[in-house]
This record gives sequence, C-alpha cells and structure tokens, in this order.
Amino acid sequence: MLSVGTILKNEREKKGLLLIDIEKQIKVREKYLKAIEDENWNYFSSKIYITGILKNYSRVLNLDHKKVLAFFRRDYEKKEEIRFKRKVTSAYLTSGTKKLLKFGLIILTLFFILYFVFQLKTYFSPPSFTLLSPTKTNFSVEKNIKITGKTEKDTSVTISGERIYQNKEGVFTYEYSLNEGENKLIINLIGANGKKTIVEKTFFKKAP
Repeated sequence: MLSVGTILKNEREKKGLLLIDIEKQIKVREKYLKAIEDENWNYFSSKIYITGILKNYSRVLNLDHKKVLAFFRRDYEKKEEIRFKRKVTSAYLTSGTKKLLKFGLIILTLFFILYFVFQLKTYFSPPSFTLLSPTKTNFSVEKNIKITGKTEKDTSVTISGERIYQNKEGVFTYEYSLNEGENKLIINLIGANGKKTIVEKTFFKKAP
C-alpha cells in the first residue's frame, strides 16, 4: 500500500529532482525532507510542521496536496505512538531563510525606532505654522484681507483674542481688517503638548 513518503519520493525521482533541489524551492532543509520521505516523524515538533512541509512539497511536484495530506492523516494522524519533539526550533529553516527573517526583524525594529523618535519629536516640538494666503504684504485698496493658515489640527489658534477653529486638515481662515500704513498681525498657537508658537506677520496699506 502506498504511503505519503513513498508517493513523494517516487514522484521526485520520476522528475529527476534531488532533495537539495526541493530544499532550494521550499526553503526546508534536506534532512527534514528526507525524514518526510522516510516517514520519520520524530524529527518534527508538531504535525502542523509536517502538514506545512507536505503541502509545499506536493506543490513543487505538481501533486494534489489534499490527497497527499489525506494519505498522511489516514496512516499516521491517529497513531498514538507518534511522538513529536516538544521544542519548536528554527532548524527547519535554511540559512537563506534565517537571514531573510533576521533582515526583516532588523527592518521592523528600525521602523519602530524611527516612528518612536518621530512621535517623541512631535510631542516635544511647538506647533508649526504655514501662511497659505495672502502671498503678498503690500495692499492699496483692500479694506480686509483673508488670512489662511495651516497648523496641526489639535492646535489652539488665537488671533486678536479670538479663538479660531481649523478644519480637519488643520487649515483655518480669518478676516483681517487693514488700516493705512503698517498692520501687524499676531497669531498665537498652543499645541496639544502645551508648547507655544507666536507668529508675527506685517502687512502694509498705502494711503489713497
């Protein structure tokens, strides 16, 4: 009667493949592939690892992995004498896979460090401000000009004692009256962290 190990080994040899060829494709070491073919299940810590290898091995050989798993379950899943190792180790992984996992872990760690530094900098920094309009400072006939600025959406904005509210993008507008000569606009910003920014803008209106 055919067994799962025999099926895989026969199909591999029929295709002229070595175990090292399978190792390169599914990133499982040759000795564990041989254990699969020899049905030496004591090499593995859990049947989960066996079924995972069986699926990948079957796909490489263009076999129906469901049928292969059915052979495994039929012959071995219910046998109480199968004893798996308790500890899960990284021994199943090839050196290339280990390097890839290590590299991914380093990248993930760096990402969290940079994110933490960014959040820390944001927390301790005063609110930023960008004047979107007007783009000029000299006027002649305008009685009022629209001030449009941008800051963080959770920043408190005050102009001439009046609380100004920004939209969800952090943009706010303010109608500013111009007098002849020099007009000094002061914008007070208080961030969620309590840090303050004071912005001074000077506009000039020519006498008629």
